[in-house]
Amino acid sequence: METHPLTLLTIVAESLLKDRLIHDIRNSGAKGFTIVEASGEGSRQRRVSEILGDNIKIEVITKKEIATTILEVLQKDYFPRFAVIAYFSDVHVVREKKYT
Repeated sequence: METHPLTLLTIVAESLLKDRLIHDIRNSGAKGFTIVEASGEGSRQRRVSEILGDNIKIEVITKKEIATTILEVLQKDYFPRFAVIAYFSDVHVVREKKYT
């Protein structure tokens, strides 16, 4: 089976940011994403969003350049004001055209 290297960008954020994040992900050129509800605890312990709702985890499989563009938007527009984390992982996919 032939696989193709791509990048998985994972974002964990307050659920109230969902629509805004989707907009920015699409504008960055990603073809799709997966969103699931998430819970947990990080370096800041409890979050204000616990009153307003759970967190979400968004996964985007795309080219490295697009994942980097999304991360730059997160760094500029989200990290300073919201409880958001993001990280890259290298992945290998079948059916590369679904993601690029």
